[in-house]
Amino acid sequence: MNVVYLHGFASGPSSAKAAFLAARFRQSGISFEIPALDEGDFPNLTITRQLNVVGQVVAGRPAVLIGSSLGGYLAALYAARHSEVEKLVLLAPAFDFSRLWRRLISDAEMAEWRRTGWRKVYHYSQGLERDLSYQLIEDASTYEPFPDVSQPTLILHGRDDSVVPITSSYEFASARPNVAVLALRTGHEMTDVLDRVWREAARFLGIRVGSLPI
Repeated sequence: MNVVYLHGFASGPSSAKAAFLAARFRQSGISFEIPALDEGDFPNLTITRQLNVVGQVVAGRPAVLIGSSLGGYLAALYAARHSEVEKLVLLAPAFDFSRLWRRLISDAEMAEWRRTGWRKVYHYSQGLERDLSYQLIEDASTYEPFPDVSQPTLILHGRDDSVVPITSSYEFASARPNVAVLALRTGHEMTDVLDRVWREAARFLGIRVGSLPI
């Protein structure tokens, strides 16, 4: 099994979730890759560029994609276009990404971002504010809000997520019998339920871990 982990927005390969899951999968003898989706150029981040990075890593091989937040949306977009993706595990996936931004910031802030072309955002992995081009929103608006994936998909989403409402995952799953949603007692970061995330992902992927029943 080849697993590729797609980190969230303004995050990176060293995030807490990525590091935790990498250790668990690798201890189970499973390949686990974590590409830097911004390729070191966060200010000019776009959905298209990130999907190209995913394509370079998957390279046409059978793969399982695990995606967190924006990484979850990217995983679904990629899987809808590439049949070599076998399964998806999505953690609080940020479906309808461009519209989600309009929920998170005011109309005035969005208009200013569009006018100037740039906005300061906090980069969690780097621990500082970085400039971000408005081309991210322009590019994201060209992609479908809910990719039509056909692969078996498990979504783990926090009931108390204030960034990406769990209702978006329920909406995504409502017309897709191949998608299951598991609501967890947590928020968007999910760092307090990582053991549960690992166990549920392992169960879904058919990985036997110690006394874990599959």
